Amino acid sequence: MKPYVDQLNLFNSRFVRTFDQVNSDELIWHRDKRDRIVKVKDGEGWKIQFDNELPKELKVGSYFKIEKEVYHRLLKGKDQLILEIEELWIINNYLQRH
Repeated sequence: MKPYVDQLNLFNSRFVRTFDQVNSDELIWHRDKRDRIVKVKDGEGWKIQFDNELPKELKVGSYFKIEKEVYHRLLKGKDQLILEIEELWIINNYLQRH
């Protein structure tokens, strides 16, 4: 079972992902299939860690990019985490055609 719930939006390229009542051991190292831009909508004390890097705190209102196929993981904070995620595949496909 996934440790989050997704709410899909326009063209399935943008969605809101909520992590609520998650155990730390569910937040595993993984890679995404597409480049992503992520906005932190809510959450306190959460961090993201990329391969061979120290964890970085996620602050409400901040953005970060996740490159496809780069290992990363979340580190649990004090409450739920809400992220708005934009997958860049539609934008990248458009730019390649024009």
